[in-house]
Amino acid sequence: MTLLDLGMTPTALGFGTGLVSALGVYVIVLASLLTDREWWPPGDRTPAYYCHWTFVTVFDVSFVATAVLEWGTWGLPRLVTVTGGVLALCGTAIFVWGARTMRSAETMGVTGDLYTDGPYGYTRNPQYVGMIVGVTGFAVAADAALVAVLAAVHVGWVLLLPRAEEPHLRAAFGEAYDRYVDRVPRFLGVRTVRRITEDGENESTPGETTVNGR
Repeated sequence: MTLLDLGMTPTALGFGTGLVSALGVYVIVLASLLTDREWWPPGDRTPAYYCHWTFVTVFDVSFVATAVLEWGTWGLPRLVTVTGGVLALCGTAIFVWGARTMRSAETMGVTGDLYTDGPYGYTRNPQYVGMIVGVTGFAVAADAALVAVLAAVHVGWVLLLPRAEEPHLRAAFGEAYDRYVDRVPRFLGVRTVRRITEDGENESTPGETTVNGR
């Protein structure tokens, strides 16, 4: 189904609502990046906090609704959609691992502690890595062009979120955060591979222990 075919249908409603709510998220994030306003991260439960999460919730519902309505309309090969399902599960696991390491309020933008161990020893944003992998995989598994568009929009704002958050974290944690940035990549990179390799070597060497994987 193309955009011209949608008309005023449940699919059009779901897809359009997803785009509008995503626009709201982009406004909040870009305003934080391009102006002196710190709408994201809010640091506390401010009006911007509730506005952001309302947009995100509406988007998520619209995303799933569009997937249900359009499931299988793209015609991707079975192997591709199954691979997408595997990626969706892997992304979900990474997201949950990162979220469980923090207290719930901190996962939603409320200032708390600086986490550098567990999944945060491999990437500064394990939840966002999980989102990117999971949402992309879900879009492939759904096998629908409109779902792929919404997934791309979602991934776009997830890529921007850390850039808005980093000045806030640097102000809150100072040199400790700078040292963390020097050691661990924003998403994934060579330092992630190095850390995984070092952890594997440490586990295979009997009688030796490390602190925080270093």
